[in-house]
Formats: sequence, structure tokens, C-alpha cells
Amino acid sequence: MLEVQNVELFYGAAIALRGVSLQAQVGETTCILGRNGVGKTSLLRAITGAHPISKGSIRWEGHEISKLPIYERAKRGIAWVPQGRDIFPLLTVRENLETGFAVLPSRQRRIPEEMFELFPILKSMLGRRGGDLSGGQQQQLAIARALVMKPRLLVLDEPTEGIQPSIIKDIGRVIDLLRGRGEMAIVLVEQYFDFARDLGSRLIVMDRGDIVVNSLRADLDEQDVRRRLSV
Repeated sequence: MLEVQNVELFYGAAIALRGVSLQAQVGETTCILGRNGVGKTSLLRAITGAHPISKGSIRWEGHEISKLPIYERAKRGIAWVPQGRDIFPLLTVRENLETGFAVLPSRQRRIPEEMFELFPILKSMLGRRGGDLSGGQQQQLAIARALVMKPRLLVLDEPTEGIQPSIIKDIGRVIDLLRGRGEMAIVLVEQYFDFARDLGSRLIVMDRGDIVVNSLRADLDEQDVRRRLSV
């Protein structure tokens, strides 16, 4: 389980997170919603170690990780798919996938055939440069690269941004499949309410650096959430 407790994060003098607390369970998808600039990406940066927190605690699998650098968190099974994908444009698809080997012991450094079952288009593009792929194909590559790391916590930042509807459906199917296996916790930041509602075990809404809604999907007040996202 991921436990975030009373986390504060600053960019210079500007506060991005104000005492944020949440939990994310293995076998569940925790979806974080909110308008632009409310702290969603900052929360993911805090969880993954991309930006230090000023106060609070982050625990993963019972261990305090808030002081660990990003590469140490990756070694503990935390994989991040950042907003904008950040694939390596001059590396081939195969080479991009192989960058996920960095946190694995030598005997596990192979691309699982399952990656091509989840994202069939990648198998035919292994020799193509990442920068030559479409936006949707790059997003699939970014998620597959994270999965090569064999994560136990998968963190995704707006995986549907700028993606065509058919690939959005494919990405949603993969996320739901991974959740259903019960082997990892998934934390997903998303702008589209319908996508998050359909996938989320728990839905969280942020506003001005704080959490204003934290609800199981079954208990969610959908009208209230839509109102908060549209204001």
C-alpha cells in the first residue's frame, strides 16, 4: 500500500501541495482529478521522488521513502509514466523498452512477450525511432517501458492527453487488466471524468493543492465532482 500523509510541496515560495493525505491499495486504481494547476502532477512528483517534499510522510510497502531519490524508488518497484510521455525520440522502440532494464537484475533483463500482447502495434515497430511514432503510439510505448520494470506501483500522468479515441480505449483496457490481476497499485491522474470514473476504484478530486473529494466509486457524488471540475 502507498500511504501519503500530510505532504506539503513548494516551488520556491509557491505552495503546490497543502497537507495532502491519501492511500492507494494494491489491486485498485486510484484516480486523481482536478482542473489545471491544482497540484495533481505535483503530487505524482512527490510520490515518485521527482521533487522533494517540505513536510509529511510517504510510505510504500510499509517503508518510509520520502527522502529516497527517484532512482531508489524505481528500484523499489515504483514506475512513472509522465505527462507528455518523455520517450527517447532518437532511440528505437526496442531501445526505449530496454531502458526499463536499469532497475532489474541481469537475469530479468528481457522484454516480456506480454508487452506485445498488451500493445500489439509495438511489435511491428521495434526498429523504428520513438520520435517517428504517433502520439498515441508513443503513449503506449511509455506505458510498456514502465511495465518492463515489473512495477508494483504504476503512476500515470494524464495518459489520454492528445490521444485518439481508439487508443484511449486500448489504454483503458490495459489499465483495467493490470488492476484486475491484483499485483500492483495504480495511481492515475486524469482530466476526463468519464475515463477516470470507469477505471477508478477510488476517485480523488484536488483543488488548490488540497484534496476536496476522496470517495470509493460506489459512493461517488457524480454531480458534485462534475461541478468541481467545471468551475
